[in-house]
Amino acid sequence: MSAKAELTVQNWGNNLAVRIPASVARAARLVRGQPVVVEAVDGNVVVRPQGGPPRMTLEQMVKAFDPKLHGGELMADAPRGAEFR
Repeated sequence: MSAKAELTVQNWGNNLAVRIPASVARAARLVRGQPVVVEAVDGNVVVRPQGGPPRMTLEQMVKAFDPKLHGGELMADAPRGAEFR
């Protein structure tokens, strides 16, 4: 998956900033709170993820579940073991 956006560099305090659009963040698999490395390479700015994205809790995953995006029901079957003790 690829994405592209034309942006304008803005002031952020004494620094410069570019806001990463959601489509670009998704394509790069970046999430809020994820550490990144920013470096200048041959006159270009490169942003790379550092480590993996923060792990979501089960509650966060259930809250983020969208049947339209993930193809079906959250739990299409009854519990089969000790899932809900």
